[in-house]
Amino acid sequence: QVQVVESGGGSVQAGESLRLSCKASGNIFRINVIEWYRQAPGKQRELVADNLDSVRGRFTISRDNAKNTVYLQMNSLKPEDTAVYSCHLGIVHYGLPGERSYWGQGAQVTVSS
Repeated sequence: QVQVVESGGGSVQAGESLRLSCKASGNIFRINVIEWYRQAPGKQRELVADNLDSVRGRFTISRDNAKNTVYLQMNSLKPEDTAVYSCHLGIVHYGLPGERSYWGQGAQVTVSS
């Protein structure tokens, strides 16, 4: 029904910024839930930001409803922010009841000192 594709990962120096994108395509009536998680090697996955708390310190969520795209702006990056970042969307479809869960494929972010 829906494909979710992430982009924007990469390698940056400490103090720089990076913006991740998460684009959904297909049968989409509304994106209800927006969450960004990250998982560093050897660590548990953690919630970075969500649409109920769109600004968490250096991380900010935004969205472009016309493009069905959500973003994670990351500022003043630190080496400890190095991880795989994944978006999670809760999407309501045209003609289908309820909300369904979708994950992006993950984007590697590497911050060097």
